[in-house]
Amino acid sequence: MLNTILSFFQEHEQIIYIVVLMIFLGIEIIGKVPSVLHTPLMSGANAIHGVVIIGAIIVMGKAETDNYLALILGFLAVIVGTLNVVGGFVVTDRMLEMFRAKKPNAKKEN
Repeated sequence: MLNTILSFFQEHEQIIYIVVLMIFLGIEIIGKVPSVLHTPLMSGANAIHGVVIIGAIIVMGKAETDNYLALILGFLAVIVGTLNVVGGFVVTDRMLEMFRAKKPNAKKEN
């Protein structure tokens, strides 16, 4: 068991380094984003989760009918990805609503 894990890390050492560096780079980039731009940036990132939805649908479509694990994980990925996409757009819409000009109130009749 331990040899299997160690051999996996040895075979994929470069990919593991790249993933760790991407994590640190992502933290640094997001940390430098001004708070005004943070919500639209995250909404755009959430929209990328459409790829997750498509991938999950493909996994579910190619899974065998008796492979319940793949079907359940694919279904959960579709649900969570959809919630993430919709939630990102809802948050962005609410934030942009704050910057829209207020409609003038109708004058009160005496």
